[in-house]
Amino acid sequence: MLLTTKFLRPTSDHRAVRRDRLSTMLEPHSPKRLNLVIAPAGFGKTTLVAQWCASTPSPTAWLSLDDHDDERRRFWQYVIGAFEYSGLAGLEECRKKLSQDSHDAATGAITGLLNVLSADQSPWNLVLDDFHLVQDEQILRDFAYFIDYLPPEITVTLASRTEPPLPLARWRVRRWIEDIHPGLLAFSEDECRRFFHDTMGINLPDAEVRSICRRTEGWVAAMQLTALSGGGQISDVRKGSHLASESQAQLDIDERHISDYVLAEVLEQQSAEVANFLLDTACCPRLCASLCDAIRGQQDSQQRLEQLLSQNLFLIPLDNHDQWFRYHDLFRDALLQRIRHSDPDRALTLWQKTVKWLLDHGQVQEGITQIVNQQDWDWLATVLAEHGNNLIHGGYHLPVLDWIESLPEHLVQDSPQLQMLRIWGLFFANRLDALAPLLASVEDLLDRRVADSHPDAEGALGLQSEISLIRSYLARTRSDDKSASDLTRQVLKDIDHTQIPLKSVTYYGLGLDYHGEGLLADAEDALQSAVRYGQVERKPSTVLSSGGLLAWIQYNRGDVDLALETCMEIRRWVDKHYSDPSQPRLISCWQNSALTEIYRERNEPQLAATHLAPLLEHVNRGTEPGQHVIIQYVRGHLAFSEGRLQDAIEVLEDAVLTGRKRRDHIVFEPPASSALLARCYLATGHPEKAEACLGSPDDRQFTNPLNREQNLISIARVLVAKKCPEKAQQILEDLLPLAERNAHNRHLVEILLVYGEALDLQGRHREATEMLNRAVLKASEAGFMRLFAEESPRLRHLIQELSVLKTPGRWNQALLEMLKQQASVMADTTGPTSVAPPQTPPGNQLQEPLSHREMEVLALIHEGHANKEIATKMDVAPATVKAHIRNLYGKLGVGRRTEALAKARDLGLLNP
Repeated sequence: MLLTTKFLRPTSDHRAVRRDRLSTMLEPHSPKRLNLVIAPAGFGKTTLVAQWCASTPSPTAWLSLDDHDDERRRFWQYVIGAFEYSGLAGLEECRKKLSQDSHDAATGAITGLLNVLSADQSPWNLVLDDFHLVQDEQILRDFAYFIDYLPPEITVTLASRTEPPLPLARWRVRRWIEDIHPGLLAFSEDECRRFFHDTMGINLPDAEVRSICRRTEGWVAAMQLTALSGGGQISDVRKGSHLASESQAQLDIDERHISDYVLAEVLEQQSAEVANFLLDTACCPRLCASLCDAIRGQQDSQQRLEQLLSQNLFLIPLDNHDQWFRYHDLFRDALLQRIRHSDPDRALTLWQKTVKWLLDHGQVQEGITQIVNQQDWDWLATVLAEHGNNLIHGGYHLPVLDWIESLPEHLVQDSPQLQMLRIWGLFFANRLDALAPLLASVEDLLDRRVADSHPDAEGALGLQSEISLIRSYLARTRSDDKSASDLTRQVLKDIDHTQIPLKSVTYYGLGLDYHGEGLLADAEDALQSAVRYGQVERKPSTVLSSGGLLAWIQYNRGDVDLALETCMEIRRWVDKHYSDPSQPRLISCWQNSALTEIYRERNEPQLAATHLAPLLEHVNRGTEPGQHVIIQYVRGHLAFSEGRLQDAIEVLEDAVLTGRKRRDHIVFEPPASSALLARCYLATGHPEKAEACLGSPDDRQFTNPLNREQNLISIARVLVAKKCPEKAQQILEDLLPLAERNAHNRHLVEILLVYGEALDLQGRHREATEMLNRAVLKASEAGFMRLFAEESPRLRHLIQELSVLKTPGRWNQALLEMLKQQASVMADTTGPTSVAPPQTPPGNQLQEPLSHREMEVLALIHEGHANKEIATKMDVAPATVKAHIRNLYGKLGVGRRTEALAKARDLGLLNP
C-alpha cells in the first residue's frame, strides 16, 4: 500500500512571489534531463517547483520523499506509483518485478519504467521533493542509471537541501543539468518589493526596499549577513542605510566574493572562540569533527559545528547525521582571504594539516586536488609515489597521468616509482606504443641506482617485477605466448620478495594465458586467485576484470548459474568497498559482457540490454581495441538473437575489422566475431558471404582453441547450408571429443546440434535424433536455452519434434514456447527498436541494402542536419557518423549530400 498523499503537489500560496524567471529555467529543452534546485531549508525550493508545475501543460508525477523512503524497493515503488497516480499506463510489469525477491528485481523494474516512458512518448515531468533524504548508495546508483538512459522527452526535477552524490560533473559537461542554487533564488528589486508588501504585509518605502535590495543584491546569504551584522531588524537596516553605499562597491555576487567589511561585521558579532574556529577551519573543503579536531588540536569541534548550524552561520550539512558539512562558498572564500592576509604562516600550517588528514583517512584524491591547487610539486611527487599504484588499479589511471604531467619533469626523471606510474597509466590507457622507450629508461635508472648503491636500491630492485609484468602483457599483444608465460611465472617467483602488491594483476595475466590456450579449469584457478589477491590488495578494477573473465569462462563451460553468481558476488564486493555515487560507476568490459551473454542466453533480452548499455558509451567514445571487439561481439550476438540481423552484421563487421587492424594492441585474442558474422549472413540468405569471412578449416588464424572451435562450427553450418553434410560431419567428428575433454560445453551443445542436422540431411534420422537428444540433455544441465532459437529453421523444427521435450519440466516447456515464437521474431529482421529498410521498386534495387543505421543517417541528412547534430541525435561519436555517411555514399555510388538525397529519392528510400 502506497501513501497517495505523497503524490499530491503542494498548493501554491496566492500571496507568494511569482518567480517567472526561474520557472522559465525549469522548462524542458534538449538536451536537458535534470533540474537541480539545491538550497538550505527555507529558500523556497518547493514553492518554486510547485508554481512551475501548476503552470506547465505537460503531465507531472510528484513525489514528496520522507525518511522511510531511503530503501531501494520502497523508493522505486513510490517513483513508479507517482507515475501511475498521474496517469501513466503500462506499469503493471514494473510493479510485478519489484515484488520479486531477487537481486535484479529493481534493475528490471527501472528498465521497464524507462521502456514504458519511451513508448508513451509524452513529455513527462518527474519531481522528487526533499531528495536529500535519499542516502542509500544502491538507490543513488540506480538513479544515476535512470538519468543516464532517460528518453529525451522526460525531465526530472530534484529539490534538495544538499547536492546529491550523483555523477553531476559528467552530466553538466553533456548539458543535461539546469542548476538553480541559492544565488539564482536571489530576489530582484521588484521581487523584493512584492515580498515585503504582498507576502509579509510590510509597507516599506521604495527607497528602503531599494536600499535593502542593493545592499544584499537579493541574495539570501547576503541577507543573512545583513541580519547578523545589523541585528536582523528592519529598523537597524534603516538606521544603517549609509552602510549600503559603503558596501555596494565591495559586494560582487557574480564573482562569489563578499567584502571584508561585511565579513568583519559578522565576525565581530561572534565570540572569539567562534571566530577563531571559523578562520581555522576555512581551509577544509569539507568539515567533520575529527578533521577539525586534528587541525585545531582541540576536542570540541562537534559542539562548535552544531553551534554554527543552529546559528545559520553558512554551514551546509552534507548528510542527515550532522557529521559532514561544508561552508557556503561565499563565506569560505571570505574566511580564507581574511586568514591568508592576517596570518599567512598559520593559514599554510592549517592547510598542510588538512591535506595530511585527508591522506591519512583514505581521501587521497581530495588531498591530491588540494596539493595540485597549491602547486606543491614536491609533496605531490611524494604522495603519488606512495598512493599512485592503488589509484591506477582502482580505475583512476587518467587522473594519475594528468597529475604526473603537471609535475616538473626533473622530479619524474629522478624517480623510478613515478616513471613506473606513468608506464602503468599509459598501459591502462592503451597507449602501448609509448611504453618501450619508457621501460628502457626506467631500467637504465634502476641499473644505475643498484650500481651506485643508492639508498633505495632495494626498492629499485622491487620495480623489476613490475617491468617484467608489463613486458608480459606486451608480449601477449605480439602473440608471443611463450615469452608472456615465462615473464609471468618469473614475476610469481620474485613477487614475495617485493613490497609491491602485484599478485592480483599477475594471476589475471595467467588467467588470460590459460584461457588463450583453452585450459578453462586452469584459467578458473588463476582468476579466482586474482580475485582473492585483488580484494586483499584493494584493486577493484582488477577484481572486476578477473571476476568478469572468470564468469565468461564459467558461462562457456556450461555453468550459467554459477557465472551469474560470480558476477553478483564481485559486484557486491566492489560496491561495498569502492562505492562513490558522485563518480561514474566502475565497470568491467569482461563482467558486463558476461552478464549480457548470460541474460541473452537465459532469454531475458531486456536485462541483457541493461548490462550492455554502459559498454556502448565506451565504444562511441573510443576504448581499448580488445574491449571494443568484445563489446561489439556481445552487441552483435544480442541483435542476432533478437532477429535484428542488419544491426548484428553492422557491428560484427566493425568488430572483425578492428580485431584485424589493431591486433598488435590487443593483449588477448577476443571472441571470433567472424564466426558469428557468418551465422548472420546465413540467416539473411547469403552463404557465399558467410563462407568468405570464415576461411578454410585448416586456417590457423585463431590461437585460442575456443575461437578455433567456434570458427569450425560456423564452417560446418555453412557446409550444411550448402547441402554438403558429409564434409560438415568430418569437421564435427574431430571437434566433438576435444570439446568434451576440455569441458567447452557451450560449443559441445552447438556441435551436437549441427552434427544432428548434418546426419538428418543424409537420411540418418535415428542417429540424428540421438545426437539432438544429447544436445538437449547437455543444454538443460547447463542452463542454455537461447542457442536453440539461433539455429536454422530446419534444425529448430527437428528439435521441436523431439519426444524428449514432450516430457514435463519447466525448462522443456520454456524451450518449446520460445521456439514457437521464434519464427515470427526471425521474420522481423529489423526488431522493435530498429528502422526497417523500405522496399525499393523492382529493377531499381541497390546491390547491397542500407543498414538501419545508414537509413537513420539518411533521414537526418534529408532533414538538413549537420554531422555534429546527427551525432547528437543518434547519441554516437562524430567519427561514427562520418563512417556511416562514407558507407552510405559507397552503396549509393555518390560523392556528396545532394547526390545522395537525389539517388535515395529515385530508389524510393525517401518520401518525395
